[in-house]
Amino acid sequence: MHPIRCLARCSLIAALGLLGGCDRDAPAAPPAAPPPEVGFITVAAQEVALQVELPGRTAASLVSEVRPQVNGIVRERLFEEGASVKAGQPLYRIDPDSYEAAVASAEAALARAEAAATTAKLRAERVTALAARQLASRQDVDDVDAARRQAVAEVAEQRAHVQSARIDLRRTRIVAPIAGRIGRSEVTAGALVASGQAQALAIVQQLDPMFVDIPRSSQELLQLRAELDNGRLQRGGDSAAEVRLQLEDGSSYALPGRLAFSDVTIDPGTASVRLRAVFPNPEQRLLPGMYVRAVLAEGARRDAILVPQGALQRNPDGSATVMVVGADDTVAVRPVTAGRSIDGHWLIESGLHAGERVVVDGLQKARPGTPVVAVSRDGAHATLADGAPR
Repeated sequence: MHPIRCLARCSLIAALGLLGGCDRDAPAAPPAAPPPEVGFITVAAQEVALQVELPGRTAASLVSEVRPQVNGIVRERLFEEGASVKAGQPLYRIDPDSYEAAVASAEAALARAEAAATTAKLRAERVTALAARQLASRQDVDDVDAARRQAVAEVAEQRAHVQSARIDLRRTRIVAPIAGRIGRSEVTAGALVASGQAQALAIVQQLDPMFVDIPRSSQELLQLRAELDNGRLQRGGDSAAEVRLQLEDGSSYALPGRLAFSDVTIDPGTASVRLRAVFPNPEQRLLPGMYVRAVLAEGARRDAILVPQGALQRNPDGSATVMVVGADDTVAVRPVTAGRSIDGHWLIESGLHAGERVVVDGLQKARPGTPVVAVSRDGAHATLADGAPR
């Protein structure tokens, strides 16, 4: 045999021997992976207190614009800007000289009228006595009696002038009409002010208690009434009228308020009705014009079904789904209708029933239609007890 052909045949035989050895040493195929482990909770119908959070603005319970009621020059300001003032406390003093003179003039006119009235009274008495002795006519008696009554009326008129002049003099001392906090002064000493002017000299606001005005859409009110009428929502007790506040910095206002009234007119521009709550404000932490979030109790849902927010998934079209574990421990996707958020949970309006198992842990490992090892997490996920989130 040719040496090259012999070498090629030997190489082929050696290669086939090596391949046979590899086939004998190859490992077996790996075993199938076990089903993934997922955690679930068993949903249950429970009573939940429903609340709504709405924006609001604070407003002073009393507001008084301080304006002059007489004309004159402001001599001095008698208060400190931003301070608390009491009702009746002097705030400004207007130059009183001309008003003091008016009082003196009115008092002098009153004295003249009183003297004239005294003379008329004495004349009437004399003429009446003469008429009793047939020395004066009846006409004379009527004339002096009319003069006496006219003098008495003149006295009353002049007394009213004196009172009016004294009122104007008293108004030269402008006082606080209500108790509260006073803002900045719009005038200084030496300014000319006039009765009935448009500009207020200062504004006094009563900050305790404080009002919070809360707009509520008319559509939400109609929906709330419908749920109350059909029994899905139960009316709460006295706490239903309680209101809590969240401040702009995210902190909670410690003192609760009470819902005072609901307006009877719908704002055509915003299609909303205004609610007003009253809050105690002893430390004056609330100031007029602050933006707040008001939390109002609406009622109680007795058959509410809640799932943790992490268990609910959103599709691109916005629809919501959850994964449920069936009786055969396989996972299925369940479309649901999610309502409001309640302390880390979603209120499920439809799609779930009490007793079903909802996946809360291991969602990324679960595949619809595949078996899983279901482990209960009911103890790890607290439910809402006594109508209050935990």
